[in-house]
Amino acid sequence: MDLLNTLVDKGLRRELPSREEALAVLATSDDELLDVVTAAGKVRRQWFGRRVKLNYLVNLKSGLCPEDCSYCSQRLGSKAEILKYTWLKPDEASQVAAAGVAGGAKRVCLVASGRGPTDRDVDRVSETIEAIKEQNEGVEVCACLGLLSGGQAERLRAAGADAYNHNLNTSEATYADICTTHDFSDRVETVQQAQAAGLSACSGLIAGMGESDEDLVDVAFALRDLDPDSVPVNFLIPMEGTPLAEQWNLTPQRCLRILAMVRFICPDAEVRLAGGREVHLRSLQPLALHLVNSIFLGDYLTSEGQAGQADLDMIADAGFVVEGADTTTLPDHRTDLVSVRRRGAGTDFAPNA
Repeated sequence: MDLLNTLVDKGLRRELPSREEALAVLATSDDELLDVVTAAGKVRRQWFGRRVKLNYLVNLKSGLCPEDCSYCSQRLGSKAEILKYTWLKPDEASQVAAAGVAGGAKRVCLVASGRGPTDRDVDRVSETIEAIKEQNEGVEVCACLGLLSGGQAERLRAAGADAYNHNLNTSEATYADICTTHDFSDRVETVQQAQAAGLSACSGLIAGMGESDEDLVDVAFALRDLDPDSVPVNFLIPMEGTPLAEQWNLTPQRCLRILAMVRFICPDAEVRLAGGREVHLRSLQPLALHLVNSIFLGDYLTSEGQAGQADLDMIADAGFVVEGADTTTLPDHRTDLVSVRRRGAGTDFAPNA
């Protein structure tokens, strides 16, 4: 197929596809699906070989969020039956993180519900980062605390954080349909603050919220403009008690097309298969490894994931290898860019995010 040959050539050169080409990937038929996976897989292997990076979530604070994001079980007014608790202590969080590292996780992602952290919250998380780093040599730490205010990204970086996650989630045009308590530009600004502080930016999307193909391409292009190092792709898990509880719009085939589209648009970024993979990809999860180079190990924020050993078996059975702590995830040119950003932010830490 001429389209796929063109997209492979562009991906190998880190050249952005056109909107029409990206939309065409989403419009391919089931008969063409394996061709799409094969083509995007060539781009994935060019930049990441057969390595799969493992990430582990630690939920520092759950529920009771004042924001009204329609997809989230922790939202304002949510009737979802989830566990709710305030901040884990640094030693408790470090113990949870150690379990993930023991299972092969290279990065620990510290997540807290809420609009954004107070300065006291940043102090708490900083203590947690220091505890995790002290007890787990070489581990990467990514913080996900919501919208940042002035100086907070710099403080997290000084505490040893390697990265900061804040997803764009959906297109700017439809953002107000899923959230009214903050807007798309707030999210963009937080990602830019993290980058300016020398943190490796992690920002992605959620598919399956009733969006159009055009919305998916729009958010993927917005992410390419921000140029995060990590791009998590989440698939909505419709939770009872949330406004999107009935949005069961995804098939395994559509999920694979979405992942391929993101890989073509962000060819040399760490594309991470995130929430909802077990629910929506089901038995086709191993095929997704040909498109992504990173997954979460174990459970998510308020939903259960696949057993860790099952993930490790899946990776091995599909012919991939778990990325070790002594391997740099990103291609050299992106690692160099992270170093430049950190020097520009006045930090002296070695790039390992």
